[in-house]
Amino acid sequence: MKKNELKLIQLKYADSVLSEKLIFKGGSPEKFRPITFMIYLIDMGSRKILVDAGCDTMPGFEMKNYDKPVDVLKRHGYQPEDITDVIITHAHHDHIAAVHYYTAATIHIQEDEYVKGKKYIPEGFTVRCFSDQCVIADQVNVVNIGGHSRGSSIVIFELNGKKQVLAGDECYLRECLENQIPTGSSFCPERSQAFIEEYSKPEYAVWLFHN
Repeated sequence: MKKNELKLIQLKYADSVLSEKLIFKGGSPEKFRPITFMIYLIDMGSRKILVDAGCDTMPGFEMKNYDKPVDVLKRHGYQPEDITDVIITHAHHDHIAAVHYYTAATIHIQEDEYVKGKKYIPEGFTVRCFSDQCVIADQVNVVNIGGHSRGSSIVIFELNGKKQVLAGDECYLRECLENQIPTGSSFCPERSQAFIEEYSKPEYAVWLFHN
């Protein structure tokens, strides 16, 4: 891989369903939509950055077509020890519970999310906390949005001349961006609305974790 070349790999590990009430503002609690469970790998050659770790179990959800996220990673040709960095978008179980596999990685997590998520991170792991934003590598930035949860963050980088956004749970389905409807699962509705308004603009390519 050439210097500064970047490759994005989508790692899907399960299918399930989620209530519309949680997916978007004003949604019905009695209607359910199919969702996926995904994490992402940013391969920069010398840096291999996993965005969220996924989970080995998900209480309360019926998981279909399930594989452990770490096994999906292996099928793409990567071992857990290859991962140099893990970015946690927020500390909900399905985004952080499997972080314990990545013993060689630096864990990057927003400081409020670390308070909730440190129980998942084994003692002795290298953890880097940030407040508003941090730079992981020359091309990869993490920005605190604070809509879905207090420290919920997104990852932004450029690829093929366009700003790529890994949205965490700031948005569940593509139609929320298309129809300008913020998530119904929100710590701060105003920030959730601001996210939708900004990142539905055509200069961004948004990658979702449950679409």
